[in-house]
Amino acid sequence: MTVQPADGLSPAAAFPDPSHDQWQTLVEGVLRKSGKEVSGSAAEEALSTTLEDGLTTRPLYTAQDESPDTGFPGFAPFTRGSRAEGNAAGGWDVRQRHTLTDPARLNEAVLGDLENGTTSLWLTVGGPVGVPVDGLARALEGVYLDLAPIALDAPADLDAAATELLRLYGERGVAKDEARGTLGADPLGHEARTGVEADLAPTVRWARVCEAEYPRLRAVAVDALPYHEAGGSAAEELGLSLAAGVAYLRALTGAGMSVEAACGQLEFRYAATADQFLTIAKLRAARRLWARVAEASGGPAAGAQRQHAVSSPVMMTRRDPWVNMLRTTLATLGAGVGGADSVTVLPFDHALGLPDAFARRIARNTSTILMEESHLARVIDPAGGSWYVERLTDELASAAWAFFQETERAGGLPAALRSGMVAERLAATWAARSAKLARRKEPITGVSEFPQPGERPVEREPAPDAYAGAPGGLPRVRRDEAFEALRARSDAHLAATGSRPKVFVAALGPAAAHTARVSFAVNLFGAGGIEAVHDPVSVEADTAADALTAAGATVAVLCSSDALYAERAEQVAAALKSAGAERVFLAGRPGEYAGVDAYIFAGCDAVAVLTSVLDRMGVA
Repeated sequence: MTVQPADGLSPAAAFPDPSHDQWQTLVEGVLRKSGKEVSGSAAEEALSTTLEDGLTTRPLYTAQDESPDTGFPGFAPFTRGSRAEGNAAGGWDVRQRHTLTDPARLNEAVLGDLENGTTSLWLTVGGPVGVPVDGLARALEGVYLDLAPIALDAPADLDAAATELLRLYGERGVAKDEARGTLGADPLGHEARTGVEADLAPTVRWARVCEAEYPRLRAVAVDALPYHEAGGSAAEELGLSLAAGVAYLRALTGAGMSVEAACGQLEFRYAATADQFLTIAKLRAARRLWARVAEASGGPAAGAQRQHAVSSPVMMTRRDPWVNMLRTTLATLGAGVGGADSVTVLPFDHALGLPDAFARRIARNTSTILMEESHLARVIDPAGGSWYVERLTDELASAAWAFFQETERAGGLPAALRSGMVAERLAATWAARSAKLARRKEPITGVSEFPQPGERPVEREPAPDAYAGAPGGLPRVRRDEAFEALRARSDAHLAATGSRPKVFVAALGPAAAHTARVSFAVNLFGAGGIEAVHDPVSVEADTAADALTAAGATVAVLCSSDALYAERAEQVAAALKSAGAERVFLAGRPGEYAGVDAYIFAGCDAVAVLTSVLDRMGVA
C-alpha cells in the first residue's frame, strides 16, 4: 500500500531511478544536434572544463565522488573545519587591514572599523611604509586590546613591533592569557617578496615567548599570498604554504618545542578569489594537508590549521573598480563556506591606493551581510556533502601534495626560493594564464569584457608599498595588467590630443545581420581604450569612404553576417582602403577576403590585436 503525504505531493521515490548510462545517452543526443558525434564517457568529457593544476570540472557528480576521508568538523583530518562548532557560534573574525602611516589617522580609522563590525585589526608596523613603532600606542588609543585581536605585519621591524605590542598589553592591564592575534613573523614570506635571505632565529625566539607566556597569541604567519600574487595556481599556493609551514616546524622543534606547541604558533594565510568553489576547496584541502603533515610529524592532535583568508589582490582591477565589490563578495562567500577563521575583505579601491571611508565600510559590510542577513555562518561546513566540492577538494589536495613533495625534494622552501625553482614554476603558470586572459578565455568584467572607455577614473591617495622595487623578490601580477597597459596608452593619447584613438565600424546590411558582431567589435576595441565609431548604422561600397573620413579613423572593422560578407566584404574593404584605411579587420572567423588584413573573433588574442592597432596608429 502506498502512503500519500498529507500535502498530497508524491515523494521522489515514486519516480524511476535513472542510471548514469541513460544520462550519457541523453547528452550524446544533445551534442549530436550541435554537430559533435561522441558517445559514452567522451560525451561527458566534451562538457567538462579544464582548470589549472590538471583539475577538471565535470558536468555531473554522483555519490561515487564522495570522499571517504572527510571526517567530522573539529576532528582529523579537519577537512570539514578546525573546530567542531565551525563559525556557527559567532561567525568568522572580520579582520580589517590598515596601512596608514600617520598614527592619528590610523587611530581614527581603526576606531571607526571596530565600532562598525570589524573584530580584529591587521596593521602594517615599522619600516618605511608602516605606522612607526613608537606611534603604535597612539594608533591603538581607545582600542580594547583584550577584545580586539591584533595581527602585525612588520617584516622589517619584527623585534621592535612585537616588543612594543607586548608592552602595550602590559601597560593597559591586558592579562597575558587574554592577548590574542599574531605577531606575524614570516621571514620566508619576506624572502619570497624581497629576495633577502630569511633568518629564522627571531621567529623561533618570539614563538618561545608566546608559548611560555601568551597562550592565545601566535608568533608566526605562514603567508601564501606572495606565491598567489606571483601568479601561482591554487595547488602551488597550497604546496608552498605547506613547505613554509614545514620549514617553520623544523626550526621550532629543533629549538626544543614540541610538535603540538610548534603547530600552535602557526597561522596560515590564503587568497580567496571570485572562483568561490575553488576557494572553498582550497581551504578545505589546506586543512586536510596540514593535518597530514602534523600526523607525519608525530602530532596528529595538533593538525587543526588556523586560517586567515584574504580577498585576492590579483583579481582587483583599476578600471571600473566598482565591480571589485562583486568579486570580493564572491571571495568572502568562498572563504566563509570554506571555513576560514578570519577573513579580510580588501576594499574595492585597493588597487588604486589608500581606501577611503566608504570603501572600508563596504568591505566590512560584505562579511556582515553574509553572516547576519544571509546566515552563512550558521551552518557548520555548508559545503560538506557536495559531491562536486568533495571531489574538487580531493583533486586539489593531491595536486598540492605533489608540488609540496617536489619542493621538499628541491631541499625545502628556502632552497627552492634561492635556486629559482619557485620563480620559474610560478612564471610558467602565470604565462599560461596570461594567454587565457589575452584571449579573453578568462574574462575580466569592466576591463576585457564590457569596458567603459569613457569612465571617470577613481582617484585615491597613493598607498605605501613595502616591496616596490625589491630586486630579488617574486614579481607581483594582476589579471588586468596587459589591458591596463593598453588603456594607459589610450589615456596618454587623450591627454595629448584631446581624443581617443578611433576605429571605424563598417556595418553591412540591416541591424539583425550585424548587431551581434558590432557589439563584439565595440567591446574588443574598447578593452584597449579605442573608441569605436559606428556612424552611420550601415554602409555600402559607395558610402564607406565618406563614412571613414567623417569618423576620423585610419582603421576599420567590417561587421555583418557570413552571407553578407560573401556578397559585399571585398567591395567595402576596397572602398575603405581607397579612402585611407591603413588596416581593415573583419569580425568573424578567418577567411579569404581580398582587402581584409586581419580577423577578430571569439578566442583571438585580443591583447596582440589591440597592441598592433595602437602601434599602427602611433599611440605611444
